[in-house]
Amino acid sequence: MPPVRYSRRSFLETAASGLVALGALPPILARDPYAPWRSTPRQVPNAGPVRVRGIVRAQGRGIAGVALSDGLRVAQTGGDGRFELVTEMDREFLSLSLPAGYTLPTSATGTARLHRPITADSRGEMSAAFDLAPLPDGRSDRRHACLLLADVQTQDADEMRWFHEQAVPDVRATAVQLGRETFGIACGDIMFDNLQFYPEYERGVKAMGVPFFQVVGNHDLDFDGRTDEASTATFARHFGPGHYSFERGEVHYVVLDDVFWHGTGYFGYLDAHQLTWLAADLARIERGRTVIVALHIPVLGTQHLREGERRAGASNTVNNREALYRLLEPYKAHILSGHMHEHEHLFEQGTHELVSGTVCGAWWSGPICGDGTPNGYTVLEVDGANVTWRYKCTGQPVEHQMRVYRRGADPQAPTEIVANVWDWDPEWTVTWYESGERRGAMARRVGHDPLSIELHTGPTLPPRRPWVDPYPTGHLFYAPVAADARGLRIEARDRFGRTYTADVPATG
Repeated sequence: MPPVRYSRRSFLETAASGLVALGALPPILARDPYAPWRSTPRQVPNAGPVRVRGIVRAQGRGIAGVALSDGLRVAQTGGDGRFELVTEMDREFLSLSLPAGYTLPTSATGTARLHRPITADSRGEMSAAFDLAPLPDGRSDRRHACLLLADVQTQDADEMRWFHEQAVPDVRATAVQLGRETFGIACGDIMFDNLQFYPEYERGVKAMGVPFFQVVGNHDLDFDGRTDEASTATFARHFGPGHYSFERGEVHYVVLDDVFWHGTGYFGYLDAHQLTWLAADLARIERGRTVIVALHIPVLGTQHLREGERRAGASNTVNNREALYRLLEPYKAHILSGHMHEHEHLFEQGTHELVSGTVCGAWWSGPICGDGTPNGYTVLEVDGANVTWRYKCTGQPVEHQMRVYRRGADPQAPTEIVANVWDWDPEWTVTWYESGERRGAMARRVGHDPLSIELHTGPTLPPRRPWVDPYPTGHLFYAPVAADARGLRIEARDRFGRTYTADVPATG
C-alpha cells in the first residue's frame, strides 16, 4: 500500500525502501554497480545435476536449430529436433525459444507457455517434448504486431473492473483492426501488490483474444520473500520464468526481469544469471538483426533530469545498464519498459528505449498519467526487420496523438498556446497555423501538463490517490499568439510520416 504522503516521488522512494542513490545500495553495488551479483540459488531438496533430454517437433517431425534454456545455459536442437541439456535442480524452468513461423503456445487463458518445470526422476533424468504447430492457413509472422501494456497495476475489485470494462475491449478492437499476427506483452506491475487478482488478469487476456507474455514488475512480488528468487514465486506459478526469448518473423524478442528484490526493497539490476544467459542467447543471433527487449524498470529514463536531479534513483533505472548496452551493441535494438507512469523515447548507446505510458494512467486515479499522457498502451507494428510504433489512448481513435490548450492555459506561459504531444521523439515536427496559414514550428520546453495540474495538484487530489502529483515532461510544445487570434490549429508529423492535427480552443 502507498504511504500517506502527498508526493509521487515520496511514494516511489518509499516503495524502494529509500534506495534513491547508489550510496544506499548494498556495499558491493555501491563500490561497483556493474559487478556481477552473486544471487542465492533456489533452495530445493536433493539439489544436484539433472540431465534433460527431449525433442522439439511439429507435425511429427523434429525442428533443427531451436534453442532451449534453463535460464543460465543454452542448448540447441540437432537436425532431428533432439536436444540434451545438463542443468541443476536449483534451476526452476526449462524454456523454449520459440522459432518464427509457429503458433504461440499458450495456457488455457491465453498467456504464453514456452516452459516446463524442471523435475527429475530417481536417476537425475528428465524428458521434455515441445510440440509446435505451424501458423495456420499459410499465414506469416513476418508482418506482426506487439501490444505493450505497461502497468495494468490493479489493486482492488473496482480497478480490475475498470481494466475489464475499458482496456480489454480496446485492446481486442485494436488487435482486430491490425489485421496481422498479434501478441501482447504485459510490461510489469500487472498487479498493485494484490497478487490474488492474477486470475482476473488472465481472464482479461483470454477476452482480449491474443497471446500475452508477462514481465515481472516491482508490484508483482511476494514481499515476504527474503531473496530475489523467492520474491517471484507467485508470478512464476502463474506465468513461468522471468527471463526468456522467442522469435516472431525476423525479430528476436527478449524478456528480462530487472527488478532485484533484496528482502526489504528493490532496485533496478540484471543479475549474473540473466546476463550470462543473455550473452549465450544472443550469440545465436546474427549481428545486425532487430532485437526487442522488454523489461519493467527503464534502462535509463530522463525523469530525474526534468526534476532537477543529477542521477536517477536506484529504483528507477537499471544500475548495471552498461552490461546490457554492450550485449546489444551488434543489433538494431529496441528496449520496451514502463514503471514511470509517463511516456518518452530515449536514444542511447545505439538503442531506442520506449518508456511507455500506462494502462492505469496515474494508478487508476483518472484519465491520464502525471505527465498528461492518456491511459493507454503502445502498438508496435513490424514488417520484416522494420519496426514502427504509436501510442494508443484507451477509448480514443489511434489518431488521437496530442492534447492542445488555449492561450494562457499554462500559467507559466500566459501568452502561449500549448500542445502535449506524448509520443514525440526527436524526428517529429510540431507546427502551428492561424486561419489556415502556417506560422512556424512550436518550441519544445519542459513543463507541466495543464490537465495534470488541474487533476493532480493539492493534498486531496486526485481523490483516490492523493499522493499522485503532476510532474514535468519533455513533450510539451509552445507558441506565442495574440489575444485575439482565431482559427488556431496544430499539426504534428511523426518520424514515420503520419500527420495529426488538432484545433486549439478559443481564448475566453
